[in-house]
Amino acid sequence: MNLLLVSIHYPPKRSSCAVQMKDLAEQFLLEGHKPVVIVPDDGLSSLSKVDEINGVKVYRLKSPKIIDIGYFRRAINETLLSFFMLRAIRKTDLNLKDFDGIIWYSPSIFFGPLVWYIKRVANIKSYLILRDIFPEWAIDIGVLKKGPIYYLFKLIAKFQYYVADSIGVQTESNLNYLSRWKKGRAGRRLEVLNNWLSDGEKNPSSILIKNTKLKNRKIFIYIGNMGIAQSMDIILDLSDIYKKDNNVGFLFVGRGSEVERLKKITNEKLLNNVLFYDEINPDELDSLLKDCDVGIVALDPRHKSHNIPGKFLTYMQSGLPVLARINKNTDLEKLININRVGKVYSGSNLNEFYKLAQEIINDKDQRILMSQNGKDLSKKLFSSQSATEKILMSFRQIS
Repeated sequence: MNLLLVSIHYPPKRSSCAVQMKDLAEQFLLEGHKPVVIVPDDGLSSLSKVDEINGVKVYRLKSPKIIDIGYFRRAINETLLSFFMLRAIRKTDLNLKDFDGIIWYSPSIFFGPLVWYIKRVANIKSYLILRDIFPEWAIDIGVLKKGPIYYLFKLIAKFQYYVADSIGVQTESNLNYLSRWKKGRAGRRLEVLNNWLSDGEKNPSSILIKNTKLKNRKIFIYIGNMGIAQSMDIILDLSDIYKKDNNVGFLFVGRGSEVERLKKITNEKLLNNVLFYDEINPDELDSLLKDCDVGIVALDPRHKSHNIPGKFLTYMQSGLPVLARINKNTDLEKLININRVGKVYSGSNLNEFYKLAQEIINDKDQRILMSQNGKDLSKKLFSSQSATEKILMSFRQIS
């Protein structure tokens, strides 16, 4: 099949979205299909640019800036995103009628008009990879209130659901949220599409713990986005408890809206057991994680939706036990507990959270068991091949 993939990020960006869409495209290519990726790019001087990454053609389309800017400006720019990309795509050599299916990744929720136009021109079916129930999670944690902005975002999200023929959600519990959508039109498919991660290239890490103040310590590591949705303060509070323990350190690798504030708190509390680094190439993560002991997953417990963060897959693949502070009674909590790959906490009591951290960090045998369990779980449920098979099956059944 000739497949068009739409993503908010793609390498050289290093987000979970970029890594997953790269792995998906390359798996399609490996199976004999012809994937083409289109992605917004705010750094272009021309309307478009064409790259080829590991055999996959990538069209970068000039668009407004949508990261590292204020929330209001970002909302405006993302609302206009589809229209900027449509303007740019018309100036490329892409013949939309050549494609047999379109696949797009959400977040962002703002690709609806773009997908609608491409479907109309090419007369093809569409598959939405839904990783984020927005704006609901923003209401859950108090970022938004139910007012005009919330209802505008909800309308935009509903439109992207409307243009989808199939939707793949992260967990079983997310199926309930879209049950009315499935009943709204005959032939729609709604299914669980697990996150995925390929066994990619592995290179030495540019972060060498042995050359830092954390050398010879047991390391808790957090990788990925550090924003409001993650509610990272309790992780710094945990590091504060360990401040006088010279055997334990905390490493934060990534970017996000909360990074500067978290660094400020670190300095104010004189947390000499904490280091922050900017995001690194995904192919360096395995090497870095081998020098760490526990991977941290963080989501604000007020979330009501169910998520399986990309960092969780990265930890599993590298055999790193997990300490998760997430929302209660979720599919992720069950996944971690049933498969014995880590410890989960859903409250706000620092002492209780510290107790769980101690249970992992002080029990080497338990960490070894959790490590092997994580590797087994990664191979069983979270491969790129299983993701492509499910998406292709969906296209066959809705055609």
